[in-house]
Amino acid sequence: MTSTTPPAAAGTDSRTLWLGTYPEGAEPGSGEGVWRLSVDASTGALGAPVLAAVTPSPSFVALDPSGTRLYAVSETEQGAVSGFEITPGGGLAPLGTVPSGGTYPCHLVATDEALWVTNYGDGTFAVVPLDASGAPTAPLRLRHRGTGPDTDRQEGPHAHFVAAVAGEPVVVDLGTDELRAYPHSLAELRALAEGPDGGSPARVVAGFPGGAGPRHLAVLDGAHGTPAALFVATELDARVYVLVPTDGGTFEVAGSVDATAAPLPAGGRNYPSHVALSADGSRLFVAIRGADVLSTFAVTRPDGAAPVLEHLTDTPLGGAWPRHFAVLAPTGEGIPAADLVVVANQNSSNLTVLRIDRVDGGGIVVDELAVPVPACVVEA
Repeated sequence: MTSTTPPAAAGTDSRTLWLGTYPEGAEPGSGEGVWRLSVDASTGALGAPVLAAVTPSPSFVALDPSGTRLYAVSETEQGAVSGFEITPGGGLAPLGTVPSGGTYPCHLVATDEALWVTNYGDGTFAVVPLDASGAPTAPLRLRHRGTGPDTDRQEGPHAHFVAAVAGEPVVVDLGTDELRAYPHSLAELRALAEGPDGGSPARVVAGFPGGAGPRHLAVLDGAHGTPAALFVATELDARVYVLVPTDGGTFEVAGSVDATAAPLPAGGRNYPSHVALSADGSRLFVAIRGADVLSTFAVTRPDGAAPVLEHLTDTPLGGAWPRHFAVLAPTGEGIPAADLVVVANQNSSNLTVLRIDRVDGGGIVVDELAVPVPACVVEA
């Protein structure tokens, strides 16, 4: 593993990053796992990576709210979720592994009492209660039905991402062009999972044009704990949709923009992957697979109107097929002069750190590090 700059430990604001990975040219279980490394949040310099746990296809990892435990999916046909206690030395002590409640789980969120898991393969949303030690227990399965017009990608539901929206889990379904919401209460979720319909969703809260293929979302905070808007990156039509809340507890599309201005790769397409906001909500970032750029938007909030996205620029990533990224929490007080974004480039097996200027959105790569097939990056 090599980095283009000295280890972040020598810097002034060292943070911990956790990485999930895919297998490298072999079947799941061939040695891939969860990695830990440091990053200097003032310079973007990356430290040497350490393999903290070997586990099959941990394509997404998440920390619990206390930051003392880490959970990982195993994105395999059987589907599993594993828990780990973070030791004082930064190691990972196993807490146990249980089924994910579906096939090919690709995303999860950890709360104080449960894990929310999206299973891409069969579209099932599962809730995995945690015991008193934080160990995962048997999943509650909430199955879903539906299709979309893209017969290759939308032959059935494909739950791709889950986020807390006003406290409730909201699932992004690429296969059905929907967002669907579930109750937060474990008792209500258990009743749904054990109901006669085998776990019907509580409600569909948003729909997209047929074939859009929603993948990930970011929540723009509003007043009193309610969202001002949702920004949803759609994989199949390569756009970002702006959704605003309605009086009925749903969301409606207020507009959409192209996810990037970068040209299409020769003979290919652009596929947005992850989307996230800066800490103050004034910048939106979208990773684009194909063109391999980070697209940056300015977010403005006109009085009494839906938020507006203005595309600023596209920054080359110094890697291929950006699957996920983390926007580092800013250093110090006030609005930073630039945002630091750490990108997991799946097909080039490297991390890159971008410095994105706050004035014009222009970016440069400030560090690069080789890591086998990174799939996600999470700041501790």
